[in-house]
Amino acid sequence: MSRSNPLSPTEVLKERAKQLRKVVYSVKIQDVKDHYIVSKDSDARTGHKTTDTSFFGFKTHIAMTEERIITAATVTSGEKGDGGELPELSEISQKNGIEVDTIIGDAAYSGKENLKLTHEQKIKVVAKLNPGITQGNRKREDEFDYNKDAGMFVSPAGHMAIRKARQGKKGDGTNQVDAYYFDVEKCNVCALRDGCYKPDAKSKSYSVSIKSEEHQDQMAFQETECFREKSKHRYKIEAKNSELKNVHGYGRASSYGIENMQMQGAMAIFAVNLKRILKLAD
Repeated sequence: MSRSNPLSPTEVLKERAKQLRKVVYSVKIQDVKDHYIVSKDSDARTGHKTTDTSFFGFKTHIAMTEERIITAATVTSGEKGDGGELPELSEISQKNGIEVDTIIGDAAYSGKENLKLTHEQKIKVVAKLNPGITQGNRKREDEFDYNKDAGMFVSPAGHMAIRKARQGKKGDGTNQVDAYYFDVEKCNVCALRDGCYKPDAKSKSYSVSIKSEEHQDQMAFQETECFREKSKHRYKIEAKNSELKNVHGYGRASSYGIENMQMQGAMAIFAVNLKRILKLAD
């Protein structure tokens, strides 16, 4: 008569540790809706500036003229990407009487849909292409956001990829993809895992092609003198963000909720615009 061998002490500890991690993640998701920070502000979310640093709160996306007058602004929760705000910023600016013929930004704004939209409106996009966001035949394109600061994609639940790897034949850009890998322990208990993650799968990755036909014109535009000259103005937006945060206290929310953040933003932007108008008038 035989009987199965019991688990070794090491295997028992590993199994219990695995169960404990699942419980911890489940409790966090249930308590704070996938955002891992306990806060009274139900609108705020965790965003990332780099792979190692994060913040909890909101993001303000602004558009301004080369004369440094802010013409549009949108406020989103912290996990939202920058590129998706371009259409609204452009539309608001045009409604405010600005004739938009060129948009200057960083790599986050060079997504396929943005290039399609601006091409239709005959607007030049001065934003360098990045292999991470040359989107090709991406799946669930509207749900995974590219974080330009961290160089990683973020899942619909706000989880950032933990690593990326290049796949395909070396030197053949048309067949290569970048695969972004996520923490499966988080995916396994994520409230948004349906349709995104197969339960108990050993890995979860998200792939994007390195090059797509939609970016061919943009690649050629990047080599022009016009692109290089316009790119020199991009520092102005960072300087304006710094002024809002460090001079007018916009680096920290003064109250809870996205509506209050919008009000705080409107007041800060009014102040910096007024200062700039007075300076230009002098």
